[in-house]
Amino acid sequence: MGGRNKKRKDRGTERRFMNIKWSKRMMGIALKVSIGTVISIAIIVLAYMFNKYKLDYNSNILQETLNGLLREENSAKVSLETKIAIGFGSCQDIVVQSNQVIFDRPPNYPEHFFSITNKEEFLKVFAYFYRHGAAAERFVSNSTFFAELVHLAEKAPSARYIIGGNAPVMAKRFAKEGCRVLLGAQMSKSLENQFPNSIQISGPIVSENDVHLLLEYPAGQRWGKFIPPRANRFIVHNDHQNPELSSLDAFIIQMKNFDPNLFVVGGLQMMDNFPMSEIKRRERLQKVQELMKKQPDNVRIHFEMASYSEESLLRELVQNIVPFADSLGMNEQELPNLYHMMKYGNISLVAESRPRVAVILDQMRDIFKFLQQTSGTEGHRRLTRLHLHTLAFQAFILDKNSPWKNTKAAAAKSALVANRHTCGSDIINPEKAKLIMDEAFTTSLGKNAQRIHFDPKNPISCWNENNFEICVAPVLVCTEVLQTGGGGDNISSAGLVLQV
Repeated sequence: MGGRNKKRKDRGTERRFMNIKWSKRMMGIALKVSIGTVISIAIIVLAYMFNKYKLDYNSNILQETLNGLLREENSAKVSLETKIAIGFGSCQDIVVQSNQVIFDRPPNYPEHFFSITNKEEFLKVFAYFYRHGAAAERFVSNSTFFAELVHLAEKAPSARYIIGGNAPVMAKRFAKEGCRVLLGAQMSKSLENQFPNSIQISGPIVSENDVHLLLEYPAGQRWGKFIPPRANRFIVHNDHQNPELSSLDAFIIQMKNFDPNLFVVGGLQMMDNFPMSEIKRRERLQKVQELMKKQPDNVRIHFEMASYSEESLLRELVQNIVPFADSLGMNEQELPNLYHMMKYGNISLVAESRPRVAVILDQMRDIFKFLQQTSGTEGHRRLTRLHLHTLAFQAFILDKNSPWKNTKAAAAKSALVANRHTCGSDIINPEKAKLIMDEAFTTSLGKNAQRIHFDPKNPISCWNENNFEICVAPVLVCTEVLQTGGGGDNISSAGLVLQV
């Protein structure tokens, strides 16, 4: 009996010991769970606080940058006496989101074509530029296929008709800023009635407007394996009036009595890969050159670059148009194209969509110096102004001895108009914008380069180099893009109006 009682007592002790051990283990587990939960909650709270701080910080940076740009823009005013003559051409643009027109699977291998003859070529060349987020414009030689594209685009929910063409878009911006404008463009009476009274249109009046199709796409929109790094557009047309500069002759007549302060030449990219004889094209370009050469010294001349893929045409422009301009305007795709033509005699179809400031400034310096060296020969003008607009920033190089004024204000205005146009609002909302310009940049890849840090309270950096004045301004990049088409034309115009 005693042995049994002892065994029972031992088993009871063992159970109590096991219960205590189990209780301690459960308390340990519970404690670990509690600590783990606390740590998890703490991490979540810290992450929230950090993200909130980051958002508040970025919001403050954007607001300070906006305030600084607005302050500089308002430091100069457009003279109400400013008169600007601009050519050439006009059209009606259909603006539409690309994914509402292109339902086909993308090609496995993108390919470049100088002009488009069928659907397969269209998809391949669209993919070629789409994957880089690069703007491009191509002639569609097959009028039946182009009509099919237009018909498809017109049925898209996002489709809208707007006034198109480099010259009309720039003319509208000049007029909006308070300038009187002579526009060298042919158009229908109904299209003419859509322009403000401050724009005088040279004509001729035509029965039907040419149509250009602008296929817009946002950054990050997937099409098969292709994802564009930035928002942009691909333009196609079957235009037969603008490539022949059908407005040129009437414009020349009206220029005699207009007496402009500034003459802007644009729209010549419409000749790119257009089926026109070399003799006829040369004759039209020589007429433009003669008009440029006839302008007195006090009339400044600006040439607006565009997308060129035909090597022979760009070579003709570099020889016969560019040397007769005081000022050049272009984007980050067009600058290397011009640079390669001047330095190597060939073209560059696609360039870096987000280039470094130092790379851009070095190419601008080289073009500036090259053109200044050839000035004075055969009636060539001396280049005194170069404006480069990119997604992230605006860059200006000017000759300090030139009559161009208000460079810092012009840089601010062009940066602000970049946002206003792409967002489709005159009022800039910092919550719909971002800065992608580097917090610091180097002024050159060569010797004696400076390191400049971005200051949101004074966002525009300006400095002197020998006879140059250089300004770089950040762009508040629109995050809810309405349109990219016409962006460069509006930006260039905004930069010009404060400097004439």
